[in-house]
Amino acid sequence: PVCVLHGELTVLSVCLSVCPVCSQFSRGVYAIFGFYDQKSMNTLTSFCGALHTSFITPSFPADADVQFVIQMRPPLRGAVLSLLAHYKWEKFVYLYDTERGFSILQAIMESAVANNWQVTARSVGSIVDPTEYKRIIEEMDRRQEKRFLIDCEVGRINAILDQVVTLGKNSRGYHYLLANLGFANMTLDKVFAGGANITGFQIINTENPIVIQFLQRWERLDEREFPEAKGTPLKYTSALTHDAVLVLAEAFRYLRRQRVDVSRRGSAGDCLANPAVPWSQGIDIERALKMVQVQGMTGNIQFDSFGRRANYSVDVYEMKVGGPKKTGYWNEYEKYVYIVDAQVTNESSSVENRTIVVTTIMESPYVMYKRNHLSLEGNDRYEGYCVDLAAEIAKHVGIRYKLSVVADGKYGARDPETKTWNGMVGELVYGRADIAVAPLTITLVREEVIDFSKPFMSLGISIMIKKPQKSKPGVFSFLDPLAYEIWMCIVFAYIGVSVVLFLVSRFSPYEWHLDENDEAKDPQSPPDPPNDFGIFNSLWFSLGAFMQQGCDISPRSLSGRIVGGVWWFFTLIIISSYTANLAAFLTVERMVSPIESAEDLAKQTEIAYGTLDSGSTKEFFRRSKIAVYEKMWSYMKSAEPSVFAKTTPEGVARVRKSKGKFAFLLESTMNEYIEQRKPCDTMKVGGNLDSKGYGVATPKGSALRNAVNLAVLKLNEQGLLDKLKNKWWYDKGECGSGGGDSKDKTSALSLSNVAGVFYILVGGLGLAMTVALIEFCYKSRAETKRLKLAKNAQNFKPAPPANTQNFATYREGYNVYGTESVKI
Repeated sequence: PVCVLHGELTVLSVCLSVCPVCSQFSRGVYAIFGFYDQKSMNTLTSFCGALHTSFITPSFPADADVQFVIQMRPPLRGAVLSLLAHYKWEKFVYLYDTERGFSILQAIMESAVANNWQVTARSVGSIVDPTEYKRIIEEMDRRQEKRFLIDCEVGRINAILDQVVTLGKNSRGYHYLLANLGFANMTLDKVFAGGANITGFQIINTENPIVIQFLQRWERLDEREFPEAKGTPLKYTSALTHDAVLVLAEAFRYLRRQRVDVSRRGSAGDCLANPAVPWSQGIDIERALKMVQVQGMTGNIQFDSFGRRANYSVDVYEMKVGGPKKTGYWNEYEKYVYIVDAQVTNESSSVENRTIVVTTIMESPYVMYKRNHLSLEGNDRYEGYCVDLAAEIAKHVGIRYKLSVVADGKYGARDPETKTWNGMVGELVYGRADIAVAPLTITLVREEVIDFSKPFMSLGISIMIKKPQKSKPGVFSFLDPLAYEIWMCIVFAYIGVSVVLFLVSRFSPYEWHLDENDEAKDPQSPPDPPNDFGIFNSLWFSLGAFMQQGCDISPRSLSGRIVGGVWWFFTLIIISSYTANLAAFLTVERMVSPIESAEDLAKQTEIAYGTLDSGSTKEFFRRSKIAVYEKMWSYMKSAEPSVFAKTTPEGVARVRKSKGKFAFLLESTMNEYIEQRKPCDTMKVGGNLDSKGYGVATPKGSALRNAVNLAVLKLNEQGLLDKLKNKWWYDKGECGSGGGDSKDKTSALSLSNVAGVFYILVGGLGLAMTVALIEFCYKSRAETKRLKLAKNAQNFKPAPPANTQNFATYREGYNVYGTESVKI
């Protein structure tokens, strides 16, 4: 008979652990199978040694050399030291469980002294409250520790890693080495999702025929009798238990073949006898157990003279995309053998032999359904910038691919509570896709868990507002080319030049002259010479010169000609400048935008502004340390109602319905695209607030990374990326920007542009008619008076006076050289 001590023994005190052993020994058992802990180990091994009763256990190996104890679990001391040397760890944290002994702790401390390592050791064996793990991890984080060696059982390791995920210490740069033989029995997906590197050991080789056969038999068990048979992964302690039974069976077969009498009839004995009476055949059974060499679920099973496993091999695993992957193995002779390069080579060669899953997201103009997509299948259902880009990359890399739209419609963010990734990033992290070709922004947190290619498109955060209505030109818009101050200066210059011309003409003798006809009439007493430049003629001359029309009179004196010359020069420059600006002011209908930059948004409160509720744009403002952006973030997070939009179309719709009272902050590429789509009522204002890029993403360590990166660089050098953007943004635009028809319409003048000129013309004609009527009436009245006076003069003829004076004819001007006074 073989006695089996159940797990309850591990919670008994040292004294109580003796009773089950003595009870079984008195029954005459051949060997005892069971588990021990640090408290009961010395007692059990002492009794077994004194009574010569073999104790077979899957528990942790004993620190000291003991007899009559067969240890099924191989020690990890050598394997751990080999991995520490391989990864070149010189500073790390060692978390250990004292219940598992001090073998590894002693080896690490000895190596630390010899190699000058900096090791921070913490015992976690007595911790019951999980928050204690959190406190230890936070303490290590303050010391900037990022490498952890955890030497505990599976349950305690899972509890520690849960706190690691809670604190977010599972990002890229962290490395966790798990000194446990059940790497596949641990829950590591959440830890790996953050980007941390996880390494451990596995004693069960799933390719072992014995393991495969056992699992097949396990699956065929009746669920009613064995409810845990299906869906329960094989634990490494179960495999060790299986192998322990196999070792016992092999040992007794050997004794039977050797015809060794191990009967205990009448020789049960008393374990508490003083002195102890050992079993005489116990040495034979121990020798038989140590001589066993058999292949089990944990590989080759052999023992040394102290009952420890010998000639065993332990597989080294790392967490990879898709689950744990074997990266090497360790044995006593070869030590650690690294084989990951061969697997990478196999992965690279298998890329061409399978269809690559390309995850993407429905977002115009990157990925859209074709109008007839219901009648199409596969990749032919889609069109867009990223669809064409994926096809070009596949052509350069030489792969077959299948487009897969992400189910949750998200780009990829990490949940702050569960620390898991969603969206396209989650598809890559959890191995559901091989490449992501989408408008996926390259950020630090994403780069920690996936790899990006070089950017295939550069962009930045921009401002979208509702396009303001085009300002209609005013009636007197022809005056706009020159400022109001210039027009006023021109008026005063006109008056000033006219006055100066009048004055110099008065004083200059060369402006006074007689016509030849006047001189010929009376050579003896010629009339006073006239002057053409009276005040009204001076004004008329200046106006004619300014209007580029000329006049019938012109200055004769040098001084008058100087005045005229400088006035002509002045009018030449003014008229040329006016004409140059007139075309632009009359042909371009300007749009007056209330916002031109982020600074304009920040310093006003009339126009609300916001971003997407989740995404890189919101994170930019939340983390920014620039004063303007901090002020904008403070406004956005406290605004009521909320200014954050759940989706981009929702934000765009809010801009269109807000009548110019809402601005939406989004990536410039999307802003430019929407600006080219009907109803053409949005516009981008100002420059970009930051600079970033879209990249093609692959899982960490993917064999496609380099090939995809080179393909993107080649497409950029060939100019194909620019052609694709022009194709999907502008060539397919619906607002006609830059088209020939639009240009013709812009250059055509409407009546409203020149209406003021017509008003002035009509007004001038009306004024001329009014003045002509006044002149006619005045002249008619004067003529009537003259005729009446002439009639009265005929009736009354007085005698002429004795002395008569000859008054000069009333002429405009004043003769400063004559003796006659004339009326001016």
